[in-house]
Amino acid sequence: MKYKHKTLDFFRRSTLATLTLLACSAWAHENATLAPVVVTGNPLGATELIAPTEQLSGTELLLRSQPTLGETLNGLPGVSSTYFGPNASRPVIRGLDGDRIRILNNGGASEDLSSLSYDHAVTLDPLLIERVEVLRGPGVLQYGGSAVGGVVNVIDGRIHREPLFDAKGGVAGKLDAGFATGNQERGGTVLLDGGNERYTLHVDAMSRKTEDVAVPIDLSCTRGGVTSTARRICNSASESSGGALGGTLFFDRGYLGASLSTYDTRYGSVAEDEVDIRMRSSRLALEGELRELGGWLQSLKAQFSRNDYQHTEFNAGVPGTLFKTQGNDLRLQARHARLGALDGVLGLQFDDSEFSADGTEAYAPYSRTRSSAVFTHEELATTWGKLSAGARLEAVQVESFGTPGVARFTPATRSFNPGSYALGALWSVAPEWQLTSNLSWNERAPKHYELYANGEHVATKAEEIGNPELGKERSTNFDLGAAWKRGAHRAQLQLFQHQFSNYISLEGTDLTTSPPQYTYTQVQARFIGAEASGNVRVLDAQHKLDLTLRADTVRAENTSTGQPLPRIAPHRVGATLVWSRAAWGARLGVDRYAGQDRVPDGQLATEGYTLWNAALSLRDKVSGLPALWYARVDNIGNTLAYSSSSILTQTAPGRVPLPGRSLKVGLQLSF
Repeated sequence: MKYKHKTLDFFRRSTLATLTLLACSAWAHENATLAPVVVTGNPLGATELIAPTEQLSGTELLLRSQPTLGETLNGLPGVSSTYFGPNASRPVIRGLDGDRIRILNNGGASEDLSSLSYDHAVTLDPLLIERVEVLRGPGVLQYGGSAVGGVVNVIDGRIHREPLFDAKGGVAGKLDAGFATGNQERGGTVLLDGGNERYTLHVDAMSRKTEDVAVPIDLSCTRGGVTSTARRICNSASESSGGALGGTLFFDRGYLGASLSTYDTRYGSVAEDEVDIRMRSSRLALEGELRELGGWLQSLKAQFSRNDYQHTEFNAGVPGTLFKTQGNDLRLQARHARLGALDGVLGLQFDDSEFSADGTEAYAPYSRTRSSAVFTHEELATTWGKLSAGARLEAVQVESFGTPGVARFTPATRSFNPGSYALGALWSVAPEWQLTSNLSWNERAPKHYELYANGEHVATKAEEIGNPELGKERSTNFDLGAAWKRGAHRAQLQLFQHQFSNYISLEGTDLTTSPPQYTYTQVQARFIGAEASGNVRVLDAQHKLDLTLRADTVRAENTSTGQPLPRIAPHRVGATLVWSRAAWGARLGVDRYAGQDRVPDGQLATEGYTLWNAALSLRDKVSGLPALWYARVDNIGNTLAYSSSSILTQTAPGRVPLPGRSLKVGLQLSF
C-alpha cells in the first residue's frame, strides 16, 4: 500500500520564517544549558518519588523508539501495549488500558480517540518526543479517575519553562534521519531552538513513510479482488507528517509560552485488507507560571490546551465513517509556601470535550462530556523519609445528543461525582535502601461509549451495547516497593494490587449472533502482580559494561465469575548487556515472554517466545557538528510471535504477528 502525501502549507511557510528568525537571533551557537531532570508529571516536580516511575530520554529513547508510543514503551517493567499492528498501539500499565491510562502532552491533555478503539492511533509521534515519563501512585490523582492505572507524560520541549541561552543568545538544534529494513521506513526530524535569556523560539517537523511490515510467515492479502501471498502484514503501510511552532517569554519570576502543533497520518487498518484511516489533529497549548509570589503562595501555574481531531475510515479508497472530537482543558495550580516541612499544591481543572461519528460504522452517538475538579497533593518531609497525600473531587456530566437519522441513538444525560484519595510513604532505611508504599481509593466516571454505545464495532468484530445505568467504577489500589542503589549498581522491586468493586467490562451477552453481542457490565475484578528491575556494573574502567535485568508479571481476574480478564501480558523476563568505551556504545538484549493460557473461556491462548535485539552507536563529528551514528536490529532471530495483549490475537488469529527481523540505521546531528 502506498500513499501520496501532501505536506501542510502552514508548516512550509511557518518553518521557513522561523528558521530565518532563529538564524538571525545569534550565530554564537552557545550551548543550551539544560535544567536538572525532574519528573514534571509530579505536581511538585520532585526528583525523588514515593511512587514507581520510569523515564526515557536521549540515546536510550532513540535506540528503543518505534513508530508508535505503545511499542516504544513496551517492555519497560509493568508496561505492555495494545498492538493493533505497527501503526496503532497504546501503552498498557499493569494490565490496565484504555481510559484507565491517561496520556498527557507536557502535563496537559492530549485529546484523540485512541482509547475508543484499538485501531485508532495516538497522535503523539515518538520521532518528536524529548522525554517520556511513566508515573503511578498518589501524584497521578491530580489527573482524575482515568489515571487509576498510571500516567504517560510525553514531553516535547515546545514550551520551555527555563531559558536555554544567556544574554548573548544562541541557536541549538537537532537533525535526525533513519531507515529501517523491516518496513522500509524512511523518517526524519528537525528541531530548532533559538533566543536569549528573555525568549526562546521553537520549531520542529517530522516525516515518516513505511511500507507493509515484514514477518516470518506467508500471509495472504486481497486487494481489488486479487489475492496474493507475501511475508508481510497486509495493509500495514503508513505515511505521517507533523510539526509545531512554539515560543516562550521569560520574566524575572516566571514565563509565558504558547505552541501550535499539527499531526497528519494515513495508515492501513491491518484487520481488513482494504481499509485505511486518514487522521488529522491540531493542538493549541498555552502555559504560564508566576514564581516567588511571597506570602502563603509560592507559585501559580496555568495550562490551557485545545485539541481538534478527526479521522475518516476509507474502504477501497471510498470514504466511510468520519470520527471527530474536540476538547478544551484548563488547569490552574497553586503551590503554597512551605508550612514547616509540608510542601504541596492546590488545583482546579476544567475539561469539555465533544464527540461525533457519522457513517455506517458509527457505534456511539454524538456526545459531550464536561468535568470540573479540585485537587490537592501534599508531601511532608521527615527525618526518616517523607509522607504524601492526595485527593481529587470531580463533577462529571456525560450527555448523549443522539445522532441525526439514527433511531437507535437517543438523547440522555448522566451526572457523576467521583472522588479519589491517596496516601504514600517513603522510608530511607539506610543510605543505600528505600522502602515505599502507596494506598489509594479511586473512582472513575463511565465514558460516553460505555454508557451509550449501540452498534457494530468493526475493530473488535462485536456488537457493543452501552449501559446508561452504569455507576462509578471504584477501586482500591496498593503497592509496596523496595529500592537499593550503590554507585552504578541498583535494584528495585514493586508489588501491587488493584481491587475493583465494579469494574466496567465488555461482557458477552449473546454470542450466537453475527457479530456476537457484548454489553458494558460492572463486575468485581482484581489485578495483582510484581515488577523487578536492576543493574549490575560488570566492568568500570576504560571499558564499561553493565547488565540490566527486568521482569514483571500480572494476574487479572473477573472475581465475579472466576474467569481471567482478557488481553493480559504474560510473565516476562529480560536482560541487556550495555557496553561503552569512549565514543562507542553497544548493547545486546533478550526478552522472554511466557505463554499466556489464562484467558477467558472461548478465547485463544498464545505461545511463549524469545526476542533478541542489538544496537551499536558511535559519537563523532560531521562537518564539525556533534553526530551520533546508530544501528539497531530488532527480533534478530526472526521469531514468529503474537501479542497476548492485542485484541487481534482473538479477532484476527494468525493474521497480525509481531514484526520480524529489522535493521534500522540512522544519524543524529546536534548543534
